[in-house]
Amino acid sequence: MAVNVKRLSAYEDDNGNKIEFKGVIEHNVNIVFRGVNNRLVVHEGFATASLTVTFDCNDAVCTLGENTFRGFIRVGESCVLSIGRGVTCTDNAYISTAEHSSLSIGDDCMIAASVQIRADDAHPIFCVKSGERLNLPEPVIIGNHVWIGARAAILGGTSIGDGSIIGFGSIVKGVFPNNCIVAGTPARLIRKDVAWERPHLTLSKPFFKPDASAVEKSVYWNLTSES
Repeated sequence: MAVNVKRLSAYEDDNGNKIEFKGVIEHNVNIVFRGVNNRLVVHEGFATASLTVTFDCNDAVCTLGENTFRGFIRVGESCVLSIGRGVTCTDNAYISTAEHSSLSIGDDCMIAASVQIRADDAHPIFCVKSGERLNLPEPVIIGNHVWIGARAAILGGTSIGDGSIIGFGSIVKGVFPNNCIVAGTPARLIRKDVAWERPHLTLSKPFFKPDASAVEKSVYWNLTSES
């Protein structure tokens, strides 16, 4: 039987499920425990406008850093999922793991609207001749200071280096280096040696930013690695 916890605060039940959080968030939160020995670790300073975390199975760990993540998180059997410090979301994101997979999002990432990040495909696919499973989950690793554009989908088996940008509507699967632009369906690397900053074009002065002198540079201004 599922247990729905509608308040984000310290919690523990008889099935070994735990929430570790020193704060209290009482609105627009739903933490669902369907299995046993699951753990949600939430760092101090975490805030959200809307959060649902479902532990569908057993022995999983989800860690939320000091950030303002919002969205839906599904955590499957023995999965490990982490979201770092300073991560922001324009609107609710969808994140899914299953079957011992892992998914990590680094610090200072910017997630636009309608983004999906999935280590799994939700349903199994098999070879008719051999019975072999064809779509086992694969890890997802998103580095620090990655900007994921609206309606992008990040699929299992993807690694994205620090400081990179994922284009609008891209379907991303593969290994991509730091400080690059990845875009398309399927996505490919289209430009190297790029950097991005958070100041909005119309909400942050100056309202015309023709070159790098208009922004304060972060530590993520690096040439793309060739390795």
